Amino acid sequence: MMHETIRVPEADFDPDSPDEQPVAALQSLIQRLEYEVEALHLNSFSQADALALGLLLINLGTQRNLPIAIDIRRNSHILFHVSLPGATPDNDIWIQRKSSTTERYAEPSLLVGLKGRLGGGRLEDNGWFDQTRFASHGGAVPIYVKDTGHVATATVSGLPQKADHDLVVEALTTFRGLSR
Repeated sequence: MMHETIRVPEADFDPDSPDEQPVAALQSLIQRLEYEVEALHLNSFSQADALALGLLLINLGTQRNLPIAIDIRRNSHILFHVSLPGATPDNDIWIQRKSSTTERYAEPSLLVGLKGRLGGGRLEDNGWFDQTRFASHGGAVPIYVKDTGHVATATVSGLPQKADHDLVVEALTTFRGLSR
C-alpha cells in the first residue's frame, strides 16, 4: 500500500503575533510583497489619479465598514486624506510614520519591517531606528511609475498591519486595471 505524503500549507506569517513563527513563512510573505512591488507599476500617476485611488479606497472601506484613515501623498504634499467613521487621531500619527518609512526606503512599510526580522529581532530594536519618525508596520505602499520609480505613497491605518497593507494593494490592483 502506498502512503501519500500530505503537505500542510505553510501558515501565513503574522507580523502582529508575539509568537515565534517559521522563517519559511516570513520569507514567503517577503517574496509575495516583492512580487507586488514589481506587479503594481503604473504608467503614470497624477493628482487626479490620487483622487480616484482615494475614492476607490473610501468605497472599499465604506462597503466593509472599516474604521480607517486613508492618505495619499507625494513626499510631504498630501494629495488625498480622509478618516472614515471609527478612525481616530492616532491613525493620522501612524499614517505619518508609515508614510515616512515608505518614502525613506521606497518600499512598502510592511516589507521594511519584515526584512528587519530576517535573522531575528525587529527593526525597531536598532538604536538608529527613530520610532518617533518612522514605523515599519504595514499600511504604506509606494506608488511606482514605470521608468520613473517611486512617485507617491498610499497609506491606510486602522486595521491590523497586514490588513492595512492588503487593502492598499487591493485598491492599487483595481486602479491599475482601470487605468490601462
